[in-house]
Amino acid sequence: MADASALRRYSRRTFLGWWLASLLTATVVAGGLPILVYLWPAAPSGQKKKPLAIALDTPLDQLEDNSATRILTPTSPNAAFVMADGGGDNAPGDLAFGGFVVKAGGKVEVFAQNCSHLGCSVAFNTDAKTFDCPCHGSRFHIDGTVLRGPAAYPLSHLTWKKGDSPNQIQVEGLELGF
Repeated sequence: MADASALRRYSRRTFLGWWLASLLTATVVAGGLPILVYLWPAAPSGQKKKPLAIALDTPLDQLEDNSATRILTPTSPNAAFVMADGGGDNAPGDLAFGGFVVKAGGKVEVFAQNCSHLGCSVAFNTDAKTFDCPCHGSRFHIDGTVLRGPAAYPLSHLTWKKGDSPNQIQVEGLELGF
C-alpha cells in the first residue's frame, strides 16, 4: 500500500500561494542585485595610486610671478590627478585630467583645471591674470579663490612636490590601468 504522505494533494489556494511567493522572490532578487552591485561595486582592476611625473615647459625657479603653466596627465598609461581638496562639484579624491602650475606672490601652487561649479575646464586669462570658466562665466583669482560666480568654492589643489629635475614636478595621481 502507498504511503499516506505521498498521496497528499495540495489545494489550488496552496499552489497559488507558493507560486506567487516564488514569483515575488524572483522579482525582488532580479531587481535588487543590480542595486547591490551599484552600491558595492567591484574594485577597479589595474588602478594604482602613485605620484605622476610631469614635465614643465619652464623650470619651477624660472616661472614668472603671476603666471600659470598648464599641465596634462600622462596618456600612456592613462592617468588622472587626484584632487586634494575642493567644494561644489569638486571633492577631495575626485579626478582631474589637467591642471595649472601657478606662481603668485613668490609661492608655487598646483590647481586642478575643473571649475567648482559644474566641473568644466577653466582656462588661464593671461591679460587679466584670472582663470575663466567658459561654461557659465565663473572667474577665479590667480590664487584659486572665486572672483565671480556662479562658482561658490575655490579651485581644488593638487598635492605635488619637486621632481628629479628643475623642470619636473610629481603630482599625486592615479594610474587608471587602461
